[in-house]
Amino acid sequence: MGDKKAAEKAAEKAGEKSAEKVQAIPSATPSAEVLDRLFVTVQARKGADPESSYTAKLYSRGTAKIAQKVGEEAVEAILEAVRGDKAALAAESADLLYHLLVLWADTGLDPVEVWSKLAQREGTSGIDEKKSRKT
Repeated sequence: MGDKKAAEKAAEKAGEKSAEKVQAIPSATPSAEVLDRLFVTVQARKGADPESSYTAKLYSRGTAKIAQKVGEEAVEAILEAVRGDKAALAAESADLLYHLLVLWADTGLDPVEVWSKLAQREGTSGIDEKKSRKT
């Protein structure tokens, strides 16, 4: 049931006329795989009409505006975390991730590159990892 709601929200954000066009993959527990599916939808909206697609409207405004929107959504997530409202934090986090996917697609960054970076860092102390970065 949760996957259907997520698909409906993804469809709405991506500018679909009907959530029926986005098929949720049934699973007992939602997983991060939804990000990969949503990224495909976000990429497909690059050439869409900004009048009928929120995602296309974001693309039409350019990278700086998309990045600004990511920042706004991050602040909203932070505020909900400080307030201690888990449901609102989950909703704002979903908005943040969606806008981050749009930014990645706009700049040509494939999520696999991000997942690879996370996998490289997995099991490494954050302090050690930060020291190993080139500045």
